[in-house]
Amino acid sequence: MTYNHLTISELSFIQNFWNQGVKAYIVAKTLKRSAETIYRVFRFLDAGYSISEYYENYRANKYKSGRKPIVLPNDELEYIKEKVSLGWTPDTIIGRNEKHSSCSMRTLYRIFKRSKDLDVTSLPMKGKRHPNGYVERRGKAGRLGRTLLERHQDYPNYHNEFGHLEADTIQGKNHHGAVMILVERKSKAVIILNTRHKTDKAIFEKLDALLSVTPKGLFKSITFDNGKEFSKWKDISNKHDIGTYFADVGAPNQRALNEHTNGSLRKDGLGKDMDLSDLPTDYVQQVASYRNNIPRKSLNYRTPLEVFIKYITNEQVVFSNLI
Repeated sequence: MTYNHLTISELSFIQNFWNQGVKAYIVAKTLKRSAETIYRVFRFLDAGYSISEYYENYRANKYKSGRKPIVLPNDELEYIKEKVSLGWTPDTIIGRNEKHSSCSMRTLYRIFKRSKDLDVTSLPMKGKRHPNGYVERRGKAGRLGRTLLERHQDYPNYHNEFGHLEADTIQGKNHHGAVMILVERKSKAVIILNTRHKTDKAIFEKLDALLSVTPKGLFKSITFDNGKEFSKWKDISNKHDIGTYFADVGAPNQRALNEHTNGSLRKDGLGKDMDLSDLPTDYVQQVASYRNNIPRKSLNYRTPLEVFIKYITNEQVVFSNLI
């Protein structure tokens, strides 16, 4: 049941009725209010106070009411700062539940907004979206290969089984340098290949080297966008016996996990203002490791690496060092 507080207009009416000597219960019926509410105002006026004093008194009492802001203990505050520095969000901190928290996930988000001790700008950005009807046209060569319909026919259980990759590239400032991003759908584990150049030759060489040391059968398919750098897809498919497919032109939503991962990696250390043409490979691997060790809500607050490891055999453990 909700309760509407008396407005200034209603208080003015009540004072006028009180001045005229109208009974409180009649005023209550007229304003459709509880009789006790009107009696309370009448008693205040009978004591010699004005209606403006009643309103100021009400405002002061209202300010004191309600739940007091939660102040986190220092040990919890330090723990939260540590986890945020590792890329965790309030949702992950509460959901993972490694340490007792004095507040809920929503309250922790509010604390970030109002607290001087926690930096709200350190949290992931809100997503951006293009207007309806937007079609991506940058660097597209038209459809390069097999469609997602064919992928569905080849792998009817695609959305529920391990071993399917989504692939894309991200470039550096002024198109200087590039890295290739591979994301395994089931575990959300990311592999970053330091291609340095966004050419079909550079992409082929790095992807070929990766798949050459990958245990056979670990990865079943790769879904690309239609960038020209993936034009050697047939060579990859034939040499490594892996299914290769392409999303529709201008439909990044068909590789949503890959697009979301790209945005996260930009924030994690591969920013748009960086020159990616001469990045140390160790640095690229560190960025991938950072992302793979952040718990995800969609993985029941496990990390991508923890989920990925569960799907590989003892003979394949060595390969896990790549992520």
